[in-house]
Amino acid sequence: MKKKKNNSSAMWIVKIIIMAFIISIIFTSISETVIPKVSTIIGILITILFIGIGVLFDMVGVAVTAADESILHSMSSQKVKGAKTAVKMKKNASKVSSFCNDVVGDICGIISGSTAAVISINLTQELGVNALLVTLIVMGIVSSLTIGGKAFVKGIAISKSNKILYGFAKIVSIFIER
Repeated sequence: MKKKKNNSSAMWIVKIIIMAFIISIIFTSISETVIPKVSTIIGILITILFIGIGVLFDMVGVAVTAADESILHSMSSQKVKGAKTAVKMKKNASKVSSFCNDVVGDICGIISGSTAAVISINLTQELGVNALLVTLIVMGIVSSLTIGGKAFVKGIAISKSNKILYGFAKIVSIFIER
């Protein structure tokens, strides 16, 4: 039994590494091909989008660990759409949390940092100002929005965990429940 659990854990690690690699390539491709070709304002909006995705997935990752499985089971027994998916997510909370927080959340953090670097270069060229100063300010803003956003949603994720998990599961269920 223990060997089977170790194999399952090893397979999960391999899967999460592969998922992280694929998602990272997709997000990096978007940021590296789009950001240098758009205006600085659009680049800033794309960076805010990446920050928002990271914060949103961090909230879901916390919510899944804090949710009350019995409430989700009750909803599932009443055939509420998405509740069955929410129960599955709660039963696999460590994996769902790892995917949301570590894969999507961390990748968004890395990508928003790289888009911030491109924005810093663009602003330096457009405004003709000190590159170090612009980079420090832009990176400081991106870091504070990411960290502040995640800190803000953690309390919400804990207090409204069932609603957040159910809402996320309802969206996911569109793709996996038949």
